[in-house]
Amino acid sequence: MRRLLSLFALCLALVLGAAPSFAADSAHGAQIFSANCAACHMGGGNVVNAERTLKQDALEAYLANYSAGHEAAIQTQVTNGKNAMPAFGGKLSASDIEDVAAYVEDMASKGWA
Repeated sequence: MRRLLSLFALCLALVLGAAPSFAADSAHGAQIFSANCAACHMGGGNVVNAERTLKQDALEAYLANYSAGHEAAIQTQVTNGKNAMPAFGGKLSASDIEDVAAYVEDMASKGWA
C-alpha cells in the first residue's frame, strides 16, 4: 500500500510539474527502532555509553553535522555506525533508515516523553 501511495504521489507531482517530496514515515520508524535499536537505546538512552544518548542536547554535541541537517546526520550514523554502534546500512533499506531517523528526531524534539 505504501509503495502504491508513493507511486501515486510521484505521478501526481509529474502531472502538476512539481518535484516530488516523500516524507519519512515516523510511525514505521518507531517499528524499525523497536526491532533494531531499542536494545541499546530504549527511551532515547544508551546502555553502552551513557553520555551519547538520543536526546536533543547529546545529538547536537556528539553527532557530526547535526546542526546542518538533523535527519541526514542521524541517517549517516545509522547507515555507517561509529565506535560501538554497528552500521545498519547493509541490514536496513534506505527508506527504513530515513523512517527511523525521522522517528529519532521526532522523539528527541519531544524529550523522548
